[in-house]
Amino acid sequence: MSLRAPEFFAELRLPFPSGTAVGNTYYATPIADAPLRLQISFTDTMYRNTYGGLRLTVMHVDRGKIDAVALSFADHGTFHRRKGALHHRNMPDTFNITLAKPGQPPWEGADTTGLRDAIQRYAAVWFPGAWTESAPSRAAGRTARPALTLPAARSGTRAR
Repeated sequence: MSLRAPEFFAELRLPFPSGTAVGNTYYATPIADAPLRLQISFTDTMYRNTYGGLRLTVMHVDRGKIDAVALSFADHGTFHRRKGALHHRNMPDTFNITLAKPGQPPWEGADTTGLRDAIQRYAAVWFPGAWTESAPSRAAGRTARPALTLPAARSGTRAR
């Protein structure tokens, strides 16, 4: 079974008009005529055909690699809703292309919202203004958390 990377990148709905998947990697020029490029690829785990996240790399056309960051599926809640004993027992925050059900992508059940948000924040640093599309609406039932309030500062004296 293949990784089906172009389908995964399509599910991320990245707003870069020049973006395209070649093999298992996504390439984009977020700002037209700029020397910086964005490359997104899957990060391997220690197990064959198993992927634990995405690696974002900023490349300069003349100088090569400028920066890179790894975004793990675990840190971004990509597979927190995935059901099934097999996935909970064997590396629940990854996907393995050899364990996928026939006719389904190996990342079945993935929630890519956290990854998309992280990619958007990273792109804002290196490609300001390139992410012009508004982010898709969040899943129903998710609400913003109230701001944390800090406890009142204690005075320098002890209370008795």
